[in-house]
Amino acid sequence: MSVRWGLIGASTIAKQFMINAIRAQADGEVAAVMSSNPERAKAYASENGIPAAVSTVDALLGADIDAVYISTTNELHLEQGLAAIEAGKHVLCEKPLALTSVDAKQMVAAAKAAGIVFGTNHHLRNAGAHRAMREAIAAGRIGKPIAARVFHSVFLPENLQGWRITRPEAGGGVVLDITVHDADTLRFVLGDDPVEISAFTQSAGMAGSGLEDGAMCIWRFKSGVIAQSHEGFTTKFAGTGFEVHGSEGSLIATNVMTQKPVGSVLLRTASGEEELSFDREDLYTRSLRQFHAAIRGEGQPSATGEDGIWSLASAEAALQSSKTGKSVMIDPQLGSLA
Repeated sequence: MSVRWGLIGASTIAKQFMINAIRAQADGEVAAVMSSNPERAKAYASENGIPAAVSTVDALLGADIDAVYISTTNELHLEQGLAAIEAGKHVLCEKPLALTSVDAKQMVAAAKAAGIVFGTNHHLRNAGAHRAMREAIAAGRIGKPIAARVFHSVFLPENLQGWRITRPEAGGGVVLDITVHDADTLRFVLGDDPVEISAFTQSAGMAGSGLEDGAMCIWRFKSGVIAQSHEGFTTKFAGTGFEVHGSEGSLIATNVMTQKPVGSVLLRTASGEEELSFDREDLYTRSLRQFHAAIRGEGQPSATGEDGIWSLASAEAALQSSKTGKSVMIDPQLGSLA
């Protein structure tokens, strides 16, 4: 049985990564695309070999599809996600799931009540590099984790700038775009949840009024691990990386905060340095494989709706901290639907 997908949003990310990832599944098919601009929908469908192009969510949900991938601007996710759930479609939604964690929780709870598979498109936890780090930590190879550092400041390419740097009402800004990813990747690699965050944000010249294009955050986790992260849109020459330092060793990963299966992970201990090997499978292909398995009743999406709530709650706390100048506690109940 094939899984027929409808794309809500004729987006760059769908074109670059998601369409191929769906088609890489033996049972995956892209059946329709929706854009509020009918001409854009038609042109996008033609360019990407998609059979149907529509200009309303209702028309898409009325088509012969089983699941939707939502990659519209952030303020639209809630309404579109709830409509898809009501129509009985499985949902894979871009991050952040909504503009507030309360709204995200509403969407995830609705999916749970309807028996719908709901996932958050946090791609980084699908990277072989991050899975290798998680496994090394779980196996005790660095002893007790003590601290972590994430370097995730990039240069936002011109074709992606748009609403991310001009529209606060659409959920623009680097925190809702990148800090959410760092929250999720830290949670995944450490196997731990954040409890407190303190953050500074900046506008370094790219973002318009009311939006930030850089952030530095300090995190505290349940286990006592402390972490720092740097997110940005404005650094043309910065590399990305992720370090975890423990009582018996350190993991030093470079060029790993990316959409591609690249980079390296070095384990450094008293016995020397060892480069960890890991698979180089496309991150989105792996994500889609797990999502299709979840539809068949086998396991769950690589990043669940609850994971999306956690990352958004963390980003909200970072924004609140940057405004108040005080550290902010992250509500541990936000990730629970009990």
